[in-house]
Amino acid sequence: MSKRSRKQIKGKKTGSKRMNSAQLAERILNFLENHYGEEFSIKQIIKKLLIRDSLTKGGVEPVLNKLVEAGSVSRNPRNHFSSTKSPDFIEGTVDFVNPRFAFIVPDNKAEGEEDILVKANDMKNALDDDKVRIMVYPNKRHGQKREGRVLEIVKRAREEFVGKVEISPRFAFVVPDFKKMHHDIFIRKSDLMGAEHHQKVVVKITEWREEDKNPTGKITQVLGEAGEHEVEIHSIMAEFGLPFEYPEDIVQEAEEINEEISKSEIKARKDFRDITTFTIDPVDAKDFDDAISYQRLPNGNIELGVHIADVTHYVKPKTNLEKEAYDRATSVYLVDRTIPMLPERLSNGLCSLRPNEDKLTFSCVFELDENGEIQKQWIGRTIIHSDRRFAYEEAQENIDKQEGDFFSELTLLNNLAKKIRKRRFQHGAINFETTEVKFKLDEKGTPLGLIVKERKDIHKMIEEYMLLANKAVAEFIYNKNKGKDTFVYRTHDHPDLERLETFANFAKKFGHQISINEDTKISSTLNKLMNEIEGKPEQNLLEQLAIRSMAKAKYSTEPKGHFGLAFSHYTHFTSPIRRYPDMMVHRLLQHYLDGGKSPDKEPWDDKCVHSSEREKRASDAERASIKYKQVEYMSLAEDKAYEGIISGVTEWGIFVEITETKCEGMIRLQDLRDDYYEFDEKNMRLIGTKNKKMITLGDQVSVRVVNTDIDRRTIDLEFANDND
Repeated sequence: MSKRSRKQIKGKKTGSKRMNSAQLAERILNFLENHYGEEFSIKQIIKKLLIRDSLTKGGVEPVLNKLVEAGSVSRNPRNHFSSTKSPDFIEGTVDFVNPRFAFIVPDNKAEGEEDILVKANDMKNALDDDKVRIMVYPNKRHGQKREGRVLEIVKRAREEFVGKVEISPRFAFVVPDFKKMHHDIFIRKSDLMGAEHHQKVVVKITEWREEDKNPTGKITQVLGEAGEHEVEIHSIMAEFGLPFEYPEDIVQEAEEINEEISKSEIKARKDFRDITTFTIDPVDAKDFDDAISYQRLPNGNIELGVHIADVTHYVKPKTNLEKEAYDRATSVYLVDRTIPMLPERLSNGLCSLRPNEDKLTFSCVFELDENGEIQKQWIGRTIIHSDRRFAYEEAQENIDKQEGDFFSELTLLNNLAKKIRKRRFQHGAINFETTEVKFKLDEKGTPLGLIVKERKDIHKMIEEYMLLANKAVAEFIYNKNKGKDTFVYRTHDHPDLERLETFANFAKKFGHQISINEDTKISSTLNKLMNEIEGKPEQNLLEQLAIRSMAKAKYSTEPKGHFGLAFSHYTHFTSPIRRYPDMMVHRLLQHYLDGGKSPDKEPWDDKCVHSSEREKRASDAERASIKYKQVEYMSLAEDKAYEGIISGVTEWGIFVEITETKCEGMIRLQDLRDDYYEFDEKNMRLIGTKNKKMITLGDQVSVRVVNTDIDRRTIDLEFANDND
């Protein structure tokens, strides 16, 4: 028999199997429903469904006729067919997971509602974080995710990207730094703006037709040579749309504010200037949001005052200063600088509670008994005069040595805070003590070393009194009218049990048991875990994963509780210099103290959403700047084997957190030469097909740094020996 004959016979064998009428009807219906709004002829349907055998082809028309009779399919006069079943149309936000697909997170997502998977070819050029309108396919196969396709881009999240320009003789591309931007941006030579090959630039997308694989853009700013500290930090700022400086009119408006405190203003406030008052902040801080006052009352109780900078006295509604503060919504803390919410004259001057100066404040004043229980409280506007500015380390030293300024007051307040803190945990608060890393930089910004921040009693004391004030303000407003009055709350939902179960299974690998049956048990068992892992190699990893398993805290006008703190009601009142929501809280609080009626909720809802979004942007930018310095630090670090813990397992690679430096890198699966590994998603592990070796989340391993890429902020690793 000839080769051709054998091939023809083989082709017949491998052709599509004949389907019965029910199977054929299901396939046709699925196809038409997934192409809602489109019409197909019989020939097109046969071609699209890859039907090859003649008997099944002949059955397509009769099946279509039956579906038309049943009302599942409609037929037009040209004998073209379409589905009659209407899909769901929803709006949501794009989460572009990888170049192959994205998930659309529905707006106002209901509990238990799934995100919708959209393949890259059906994205209609939508990008990560864009608001889109999509069609959700009506049919969903058992065990599979809902799928859909983008119909319209409602709102672009960003039009500008930061990246490295690649110039060829006839054209150029910008390769974006942003990991979730999966397309290079085409640049005409006339739109280079003088940029040179491999420089960092800001590029704006100007056009992206549906038929084009890549968007077209033009360079709007040349940042400089890739790898230089200032260029890379500016790249991060541009990437997240952070402002480089204040507009001149805003600075001028701040400079023109009268700093003199009038007699009438003092008369309208409670005067605390003669009461012992001090601030405790980081050693390099300049914006002192909060101060503590202390005095012993005749009845033996303690009067504790939590005094907060009265920012809204100076920043008035509808001014340019107000608009700029709202737009920024938060100060951003990068590795080498602060991008403040308010201009320096306000943040470090007028509003900063500097020592030996009269300052206007908004205060919560508590009368506490010897157990730290609140006997009375008062909330209102005050004037203070700070006697002393402490750095955290200084105040802690005075407590430890029992000497120095205000050591007895600090000691007493610290002991009270410990009692309040203990009660909070007994009521179900979760003790998340995350490991914070700070870089020691030289004058050029090069990382010289890593410093792990230590949280001492004094940090916890200040935190406890800030929590006390925030809680008191939220409960005061809620109790006025049983939560019906418009207010800004800081809410934290109960954790998703499925995600918590995944975390519990992971913690079990380290020998830790977590109960996830009841809220109180969840908190107590998590607190027990946090105590157990302190100082152990897995501490940072488990802390981070525990936080990721929780819901995200957000701003809301809904008077819901805060799960993590175990408070029925909570708000942000104590940092108005660096957070816009605190300014919102101050305004509403004073409005109600003055006897005002509840304002319309909708504008405050919008401000809450905006503030939550800006908070996420700031957090992402801060993480990016830390990751940049981690990559740079590891590029300069000693070439040796590092101990680490597997912090993530995916189908394309293994993430490892280096224990010594807290830096995370990845071993690519394609670089593992000893075997072919398959991904077991349920158990977060890889299994070798031949040697059956398992690589599991939480394994302790030894790794070496192979490569570092500052542009992509990635660290490539390899196993340091054959035993891993």
